[in-house]
Amino acid sequence: MTGVRWSGVPVWLPPALLTLAVTLTGLGSAQLWRDELATWSAATRSPGELARLAGTIDAATGPYYLLMHGWTRFAGDSTIALRLPAVLAMTVAAGLLAVLGAALVDRRAGLFAGLLFAVLPGTSRYGQEARPYALATMLAVLATLLLVTALRRPSWARWAGYAAAVTALGLIHLIALTLLAAHALVVLVAWWCGPAGAGVATVADRPDGRDRRLWRWVVAVVPVALVAGPLLVKARAQQSRQLNWVHLARLDDLSALPGGVAQSGVVGGLLVGVAALGVARLGRRALLPLSAVLLPVLLLFAAGAVVPLWVPRYLVFVVPFACLLAGAALGAVAAPAALAVVVLAGLLGLPDQAALRRTHEWPRSAPVDYAGAARVIAEGQRPGDAVVYSPRHSWLFLDLGIEYHLGDPPRDVLVTEDEVRRGDLWAAECPQPAQCLAGTERVWLVVAGRHTEPLATVSGAKGDALREDFAVARVWQRQGLTVALLTSRPDR
Repeated sequence: MTGVRWSGVPVWLPPALLTLAVTLTGLGSAQLWRDELATWSAATRSPGELARLAGTIDAATGPYYLLMHGWTRFAGDSTIALRLPAVLAMTVAAGLLAVLGAALVDRRAGLFAGLLFAVLPGTSRYGQEARPYALATMLAVLATLLLVTALRRPSWARWAGYAAAVTALGLIHLIALTLLAAHALVVLVAWWCGPAGAGVATVADRPDGRDRRLWRWVVAVVPVALVAGPLLVKARAQQSRQLNWVHLARLDDLSALPGGVAQSGVVGGLLVGVAALGVARLGRRALLPLSAVLLPVLLLFAAGAVVPLWVPRYLVFVVPFACLLAGAALGAVAAPAALAVVVLAGLLGLPDQAALRRTHEWPRSAPVDYAGAARVIAEGQRPGDAVVYSPRHSWLFLDLGIEYHLGDPPRDVLVTEDEVRRGDLWAAECPQPAQCLAGTERVWLVVAGRHTEPLATVSGAKGDALREDFAVARVWQRQGLTVALLTSRPDR
């Protein structure tokens, strides 16, 4: 630790503490949004049920769901419990980033890189979300730090640690494996020119081991191919269903990326500007962090121009490396000036910090008030009531949202096979709704959007059956959805 201390304080400690404080603030304020509801649905299933789910949809996220299954068995499935692993992961990521910056540049650069990372709205967003992006960010920084260590002081133990980190990275987030392109570039340069040529030299570097460096890296990434390869094949087969909402990448998507990953256009622009100054300062030492930003972005963009894959949040793991470049620039100026830039980034991001604690949607939109709809049903529910959702097969997950907030929901009368038994994120509905609704006196209808006549929005045989046999007794509009109480017609 002697190489990463400043004024007697470990360089990782201030960024880690600041990140922990920021991400814990308002941790449970925003309701679980649709992606987090999918996490809850998966995490509360058994390992066997998770295996069935991975065989149908979302195989790429399967290892994360299994991890969250173990976590919820210990910590429960409250909103805060579901998000706490992301908080801890982002906290560790900030600390590791400071250590990496200290190792590649100097302690001041590492410290300011970590502090800047801590105040980004994106760090709060993904550090407060029950999804794998915070874990991927942590593992990306850890793997890169272990790579630097292995290149400087090669040993099989260090390469084994690196292999474990990148394998875990691939299991948590397949797209984050694009980081290996940057690692490969640095390894090739280090193999050919030595660590100094790759910008990862230390005073203690020795010329021996040049011929082994490349081959040890190749051996280290073999476990990644063996473990993540089958997962990639399965995920590729599910892509048309998993990503049917994604469009092909366009050039203007690149310009929007900084704001997307930073969760603030102005803060993202500031980060890019300061990082550019860091590149100019570092010279050859910029090779690793710069390639760790650019190569994953360019690879995903190239793939996304052919196959629908371009989703900005998939690239959150590159943000620490942009902060490292920015930290290098800040480390070259007086501490008060550097801290002023960090504070400025924090202040500019305050509106987005407040907004993301209301909703995790991006671009910012009004949250779907699942909890409000659940309260309406809870206050008026009677024994024998049923519930119907429209649309059922939607990424809004209306049924999951109501079930999460309503401990004892009405009978989901149209379900013939629930999502768990089906091995899916959606349940199967009765092909003849009129028969399934027979004998039901009261139905709670939950529809997406705000409507004054919710029955009119239900399409197909389900809508026909509801309109024929039921009348609307009362309507409640909540943010993003409508709840209606239907009662059977007297002449039914």
